Amino acid sequence: MGDKTQTHHPGAAGRALEADQPASVRNVVLVGHSGSGKTTLVEALALAAGAVNRAGRKEDGGTVSDYDEIEHRQQRSVQLSLVPVEWDGIKINLLDTPGYADFVGELRAGLRAADAALFVVSASDGVDGSTRMVWEECAAVGMPRAIVITHLEAARADFEEMTRICAEAFGGDDPDAVLPLYLPLRGPEGPDGHAPVTGLIGLLSQKLFDYSTGERKESEPGEDQLPDIEEARNRLIEGIIAESEDETLMERYLGGEQVDVTTLVQDLERAVARGSFFPVLAAAPAAEGARQGLGTVELLELVTGGFPTPFEHPLPDVTTIDGKPRELKPCDTAGPLVAEVVKTSSDPYVGRVSLVRVFSGTLRPDQTVHVSGHGLADRGHEDHDVDEKVGALTMPFGKQQRPVTHAVAGDLVCVAKLGRAETGDTLSAKDDPLLMEPWRMPDPLLPIAIQAHSKADEDKLSQGLSRLVAEDPTMRLEQNQDTHQVVLWCLGEAHADVALERLRSRYGVQVDVVPHKVSLRETFANKATGRGRHVKQSGGHGQYAICEIEVEPLPGGSGIEFVDKVVGGAVPRQFIPSVEKGVRAQAAKGVAAGYPLVDVRVTLVDGKAHSVDSSDAAFQTAGALALREAAADAKIHLLEPVAEVSVLVGDDYVGAVMSDLSSRRGRVLGTEQVGSGRTVIRAEVPEFEIGRYAVDLRSLSHGTARFDRSYARHEPMPPQIAERIREQAGDNG
Repeated sequence: MGDKTQTHHPGAAGRALEADQPASVRNVVLVGHSGSGKTTLVEALALAAGAVNRAGRKEDGGTVSDYDEIEHRQQRSVQLSLVPVEWDGIKINLLDTPGYADFVGELRAGLRAADAALFVVSASDGVDGSTRMVWEECAAVGMPRAIVITHLEAARADFEEMTRICAEAFGGDDPDAVLPLYLPLRGPEGPDGHAPVTGLIGLLSQKLFDYSTGERKESEPGEDQLPDIEEARNRLIEGIIAESEDETLMERYLGGEQVDVTTLVQDLERAVARGSFFPVLAAAPAAEGARQGLGTVELLELVTGGFPTPFEHPLPDVTTIDGKPRELKPCDTAGPLVAEVVKTSSDPYVGRVSLVRVFSGTLRPDQTVHVSGHGLADRGHEDHDVDEKVGALTMPFGKQQRPVTHAVAGDLVCVAKLGRAETGDTLSAKDDPLLMEPWRMPDPLLPIAIQAHSKADEDKLSQGLSRLVAEDPTMRLEQNQDTHQVVLWCLGEAHADVALERLRSRYGVQVDVVPHKVSLRETFANKATGRGRHVKQSGGHGQYAICEIEVEPLPGGSGIEFVDKVVGGAVPRQFIPSVEKGVRAQAAKGVAAGYPLVDVRVTLVDGKAHSVDSSDAAFQTAGALALREAAADAKIHLLEPVAEVSVLVGDDYVGAVMSDLSSRRGRVLGTEQVGSGRTVIRAEVPEFEIGRYAVDLRSLSHGTARFDRSYARHEPMPPQIAERIREQAGDNG
């Protein structure tokens, strides 16, 4: 890793890569904020490894990572993409993730599929709060990590200062666990006074690696250059020795013994693989016509030498379909088949394509597998257990899919034609069906109400939406029974834009976004009486029904209670259920602004009937009329839903978030310190006020806060707002 001097053998450009054993696979996810250079870095690594023949291009044109038309239009990554490369006989599955917060579901899928992470940090932008949060998530599960500093060509870019910032942000109590393996070398200053980075000097080997020609060339540094690296070199050696399993090494080193570089490299690799040391490297894309970008070879060496094999990845919990725990050997190629769909996409020519991580066994084409999906019913994903035949197995190469013969445990592969498989599903043997514990996915909290643009779109809408949510479990589909709206719950505006664009371009469904409605209710604020009189004579049998009711409010959550207190048979027994039916039907329609009436007791106290003209329908109508008359003489409250909101926010933003919640008519219930520098704020906020809170909170906290919400209750709306709602209902009526 890093300072090895062996000859490297890159993979052949465009060749479909497949591994025969888990030890020859590395699964690496690239993490970083939007614009940090992840996609550019993936393509630079692919170029250096020989997977492409010129910077950012496949041999037949196009890029190998951001090839989706939506990504081209939006000029950013919006989905997880796999770019496999080969280095020194090791297959490296590079998982490029979007950096924008709206696509964090794609990032989480990448973290699930990977065994190690490269955190990409821009020298011109630094470390943002969301990147720190992902680092903490990786730390919680012990995922090995390294840091790559990009954009060193920017004016005022300072590698040493950025390394210090990374150590402060990521090192926690041990900043010496975050140290550079190389220092950049700058060439002569240009006309603008900026000196470009042209090479690296290895701190352990004390070798110079020159990239100025577009090919990595190794040489001995000048005598004047060695003193410049002495302090950094000594600190790195001490950091590596502190992580060594040889407890005598530090004492020997401090006693003046020269530690062999080979020993240091081996200790470094072990520390990186177990997630206790986090090397910092530099990288830059290759110049036009060049093959190797700055630091790309060093990164590939780090991945193959220092990152763990899939054998070292803890297996997620596995159970039988009925929930009984199942113990499996990690990465056993001959064991029971257990694989997981980490991403689902639709190809206009191939159909549904599933990106699968194999955790146990070996997956082969034309194999019949059991597809099992459980636990996402709340997001519009029905539980399902079906047997399906696997289509072709392929490796992606930009837009192309190149066939492979198998995928062993530890590897990633694309599977065609699994019609029922959704993101998060488990694939297992038909005669031994198993289920993996799903990974944690963020809750979509931005509601987007949609309707079909035309009758033709309406016919295709249901199928298009079902395919959309099958691809993306961070999206929730709701058919709201109260408002009669179709609602897509998304992670943010960009997430919604991509979803609607996919509906249009992939599934041919044009939709219109309409204002999202909140489920309001009505109730009586005081007691009232009403008389319903339905008397008509129009030849033949007439209609005759009179009933008198009393209405009184009940505590929240009581619903509609109907009580019969008729005496003396004023309303015949057979028609009392008719009155109740009419009352409940009217209550469902509302009595003031068209929202369902709740939390009242309706008591039937008197009435009149006719021996010939009374009927079930007549008393239903009379019951409805009586309720409407009672409402006309009563004060009617509009009830709005109130959500209980929990906001996790950095201490720097607590004041701003609490002030914002108060401006939304929120009631702060309390705060609680969580870990270092974080606070949870609990509040109750009317749902009217938090429709766009997912967007507003991100802006308020610079992307570092997150929240969840749950329904608490309905409560009376302030009179001035209720009056405005009634006026709107009247205008619409």
